Amino acid sequence: MLKISKVFKNGIADELGLKKGDEILAFDGFLCEDVLDYLYYDSLNYFTLTAISGGEEIEFEIEKDEDESLAISFENDNLEIKNCRNKCVFCFVDQMPKGMRPSLYVKDDDYRQSFLRGNFVTLTNVSDSDIDRIIRLNLTPLYVSVQATDSEVRKKLLGNRFAGDIYDKLKKLTENGIKIHTQIVLVPSLNDGVELDKTCHDLVALGENILSIAVVPCGITRFRDGLYKIDDVDKGYCSCVIDQINNLNLVLKTDIITPADEFYFKAKRPLPSEDFYNGYPQIENGVGVTSKFVCELKQALKKVKNGKNYLIISGTSASDFIADQVEILKEYISGLNATVLAVENEFFGATVNCTGLLVGKDILNAVLKTDYSKYDAIVLPDVCLKREEEVFLDGLLVSELAQKTGLSVIVTDGSGESFFDALSGGKNVRIIK
Repeated sequence: MLKISKVFKNGIADELGLKKGDEILAFDGFLCEDVLDYLYYDSLNYFTLTAISGGEEIEFEIEKDEDESLAISFENDNLEIKNCRNKCVFCFVDQMPKGMRPSLYVKDDDYRQSFLRGNFVTLTNVSDSDIDRIIRLNLTPLYVSVQATDSEVRKKLLGNRFAGDIYDKLKKLTENGIKIHTQIVLVPSLNDGVELDKTCHDLVALGENILSIAVVPCGITRFRDGLYKIDDVDKGYCSCVIDQINNLNLVLKTDIITPADEFYFKAKRPLPSEDFYNGYPQIENGVGVTSKFVCELKQALKKVKNGKNYLIISGTSASDFIADQVEILKEYISGLNATVLAVENEFFGATVNCTGLLVGKDILNAVLKTDYSKYDAIVLPDVCLKREEEVFLDGLLVSELAQKTGLSVIVTDGSGESFFDALSGGKNVRIIK
């Protein structure tokens, strides 16, 4: 139930006589579990509302226009995070060292946050009634970590004997109009090869409500003592994955199966154009980031002058790509001097080579090993930082990086436009000193 904290004047709840401290028990006879129930039913024209008001349980029949609202707020939204029940063989949280920010150790697996924020969930902790609720409240789209549709393979991957019914859950959801973005975290010798073929065939067969299938590599840190042995993948393996996915799209007559950019970087193969990514539905999953960056950069290009010298931070996987973009920029930005610093991830290990998982200490140490005094500023993307905060994964502040090097730090938003602004001396940049 939801306890009312405020009733706004002239709203429907005000007209009904509901007051602060009253409790919402149900809508249309269904228990009110959290604020999602309220948001859904408040958008409808007709429904019943059961509340405790003045110590009495009362049922109201509501008839309203679409632009009218109950107009109430609550003491709590009841959206406390539901934790993961799995023991995935590739879990990144299990590979985290001690002593980092508490939020980095949270294993969430909450279908509500999947709907609200695009978090990936496994659906292993949802009941039949949860599935029915998702359908009833039309919580779409959802983002689901499938990994494999074969029951036994998925149980092994997720370390959960109840994980094998994913296909049945997806079938019921999609048949009832719930749209789903899916991901497959690829673990060598477990869900690749023939299993990847089967999973993609099964997902595409579910129909048009499967919106996307992202195939992403599993992250392997140096903190894997006692965990399932997973081998790192090489150039040849990644090239085979790309070829397999291209063939699957061809055979299945679809275009929704897309590999993460990381596969292309490791395979040393050019990335597809923007048309390949269908509007970038899984860009937060590292799928199409590079293509989008290139498009944005092309649109931002113009002739300017800027004779400053920049040190650009990159993970080792994307450093060659970033260096190529800098060479393009030098044709447009007269006097530009810029060096790409490929930073080894000593904290998590060399197998973790994306820019977003670089920690502040590794960046600082790498910068200090250069002739850093010759640079005017350090440039890095905000993917290295905690969301909306100027702090790296290991707790080092961006301001500390600036102070210890004596260089200003320009933080881009990760877009090609922001990258151009940073290197051209544009005004729309975030500078930390």
